[in-house]
Amino acid sequence: MVGIIDFGSQYTQLIARRVRELKIYCEILPRTVTVETLEKKGVAAVILSGGPGHVHLDGEPGFDREIIERFYVLGICYGIQLLAACLGGRVRPGKQREYGETVFYPKTGDSLFKGVRKETVVWMSHWDYVDKLPAGFVATGSTGNTKIASMRSRNGKIHGLQFHPEVIHTREGTAILKNFLYKICGLKPSWNAGSMLKTVENEIREKVGAGKVICGLSGGVDSACLSVILEKICGKNSLSVFVNNGVLRKGEAEKIVETFKRRVNLKYVDAGRLFLKKLEGVSDPEKKRKIIGNTFITIFEKEARKHGGKFLAQGTLYPDVIESMSPFGGPSSVIKTHHNVGGLPEKLKLALVEPFRFLFKDEVRALGRELGLPDFIVNRHPFPGPGLAVRIIGSVDRGRLEILREADSIVMKEMKLAGLYGEVWQAFAVLLPIKSVGVMGDKRTYENVIALRVVRSTDGMTADWVNVPYKTLGTISGRIVNEVKGVNRVVYDITSKPPATIEWE
Repeated sequence: MVGIIDFGSQYTQLIARRVRELKIYCEILPRTVTVETLEKKGVAAVILSGGPGHVHLDGEPGFDREIIERFYVLGICYGIQLLAACLGGRVRPGKQREYGETVFYPKTGDSLFKGVRKETVVWMSHWDYVDKLPAGFVATGSTGNTKIASMRSRNGKIHGLQFHPEVIHTREGTAILKNFLYKICGLKPSWNAGSMLKTVENEIREKVGAGKVICGLSGGVDSACLSVILEKICGKNSLSVFVNNGVLRKGEAEKIVETFKRRVNLKYVDAGRLFLKKLEGVSDPEKKRKIIGNTFITIFEKEARKHGGKFLAQGTLYPDVIESMSPFGGPSSVIKTHHNVGGLPEKLKLALVEPFRFLFKDEVRALGRELGLPDFIVNRHPFPGPGLAVRIIGSVDRGRLEILREADSIVMKEMKLAGLYGEVWQAFAVLLPIKSVGVMGDKRTYENVIALRVVRSTDGMTADWVNVPYKTLGTISGRIVNEVKGVNRVVYDITSKPPATIEWE
């Protein structure tokens, strides 16, 4: 396996995703991990992530230098700078930041760049740079601004990249990582849907045993997969609890109950009034998320007592964890709290079971196909746990909720009719906290504004807005303005992630 050492980059988990795409198992580990721990885990190669630190100012961040001597190593961004500092090179602050797509000139005879073009586009994001190579190292690539954009040790075991091969903007990043894993480290591809399923099942058996567990079922692919796996392993000891929080899409509650009532041991709880009462007058997005998270937990704890359960299983994924907190003790910034991660109360009365915690959405979809789940579940667009509450900017009430629910239904129908639903990562409507002047029936109106958001992504960590055909946009806009009472304007969000997030709250 590969050990990925986290130095606080928001992209650390993307490295894991790329490695797993190449069918190599990997784990993300804290910067304080020791050689002994890596050896016990069977690590054959180590990747040092990027991060916000400055080697020339901060020194070495509690890092076991022996790791460099014992394993194959690839340092990325901050990682190459750490390698240089540890091994006697020199790192200096740059006069300006090198950020975004950059032309990179690799030495294509080098094993790391075998098959890579002589000029290729990579993604840079750094201030500091390696100014002097460590003894026993050679430069293997450059850009117009950075002479040492890549380097390796003469024995070929240690490599460093100033750019990020893990992001999709690095055109041949996958080829570079493949060269490192297969050709340099000699690893064999063996991580697939079957392997993932076996790992998840083993974790559940080890943690739950003969105990009783409840599963928070939302109807999305994550919780659906987990619910089916728990049913398979735990039988009637597993209870899937579907809570209608009152902020679901139009007709969604009925569809979820109909889909799962014959597949799993299902309990339906209609708590819409309770959630809306608690959300009354609350406009801060973090407060909304935490209120919803805490209310879910209160209900789950109540249902667990009835069931005799001691465990709460959730379909928490990597991106949820990344954006909610720094999961490995690193300095990663909190982007937003997810109700099933940062929204959990400190004194949770149930033991958490989160076997998907280090999986990405596409990996869980692969599990869904392995489990034989229907396509409309496997390929369902991600939907936030707090539901439409975080797509209403500002406070939530029944009137605003009904406006968004109707607009959202139109977006879903038209994207499917246009054959675009399956081509994009997410498509949805957002109700903005403003009103605008319009003219309808020769009369002045002063009504709500709906924003459309359609993005393309592979993992939710980065995303690009989609150039939806004008005809489809026109149809969606026309239907919303004509059919949804209280809306007189529709706008389209053309911002990528980063700098924006996919959801508005």
